Amino acid sequence: MDPRIKWLVAAALFAAAGPLGAQSSLSVETQRGWAEWWRADRAPRQWPSTDPIVERAISWTGLTAGVERGELRVAARRGLWKFRVVLARFDAARVRVTLVTAAGGAQAWTIDDAPANATIALNAGQFTDAGVWGWLIRDGIEQQPPGYGPLSTAVTVDSSGAFRLLDFADIDTVRARGRIVTAFQSYPSILSGNGEVPAALLASGRGVGLNHRDARLALCELRSGRTLVALTRFDTLDGALGSAPFGPTVPEMSALMGALGCVRAVMLDGGISAQLLLRTAAGRTQMWNGWRKVRLGL
Repeated sequence: MDPRIKWLVAAALFAAAGPLGAQSSLSVETQRGWAEWWRADRAPRQWPSTDPIVERAISWTGLTAGVERGELRVAARRGLWKFRVVLARFDAARVRVTLVTAAGGAQAWTIDDAPANATIALNAGQFTDAGVWGWLIRDGIEQQPPGYGPLSTAVTVDSSGAFRLLDFADIDTVRARGRIVTAFQSYPSILSGNGEVPAALLASGRGVGLNHRDARLALCELRSGRTLVALTRFDTLDGALGSAPFGPTVPEMSALMGALGCVRAVMLDGGISAQLLLRTAAGRTQMWNGWRKVRLGL
C-alpha cells in the first residue's frame, strides 16, 4: 500500500480512537474465541505472575538454540482495535548481544542491515535530533554518559555475559563498578521491580501520555531469567496496515508485558521506528519493517 494512503488511514484511526480512560480493556484470542483479561478500571498495580489466559494463548516455536518465537492476537477496547503481538524470547547465556550504530551516527540503520547470522535484530533505545539518547557503551567503551530520566531504564550486558535491565536509580552504582561491556538507555519504564507498574502509568498528569495509541516495541526481563522482545502490529484490512503506527496505549503495553511474566520492562522507540527481524537456524527470515531508519540497532 502507498505510504501516503497508510498515513491517511492511520490519521483517521487516531481521530476515531478518542479518549479511552477507564473504557480501556484487553482481550486475547484463544481457541475458544476472545477472552478479556485486563481492564483499566480494575488494573493491578503489580504483576506477581503470568496471566494464565494470555500464557495459554501463545504457541512457542524454536528458532535457534536458546531463542524462541511466539505470537498473540489481542483486541483493545472491547474488540474495537485489534493488533498482533510478535514475541521473541532468548536465553542471554546462549547468545551474543551486539549494539550497532549507523555509520557516522546518522539515522540510517534498519533491520535490512542486520548481519546474515543474526537470529534477532531490532531498533534499540531512543533518539534526539543530535543522536542516540542516554547511556551508550559499545565493546566496553563508554561513548555517552547516562541521560537523566526517572522513567528510564538501562539495558546492559556485563563482562560475564549477564543481560540486565536497570532502573534509573541503579545506573550510577552499576556504572561505577566498570564491568559493563554493552549498554543503552530507553524510556519509559513500564514495569519496575517485581512486576510493579510505575506510578506514572496509573494516573494522568504524571509525565506519560496514557491514551495515545501507537505501534509498540518493548524489552523485558522474564521471571524465568530469559529476555523477551514484543512488537505490536495493527491487525486490520488483511494486514495491509500492519506497520501503521497504531496499537496499544502505554498502560496496555505495560499490562501485556506483566501478563507475559516480565519483572522489568521498558519501551523502545515505537511508532514508525519499530522493526524486528527473526531468523531460524535454517536461514528462514521474517521481517517486520518500520517506516523510518534509526540510529541504533540491537
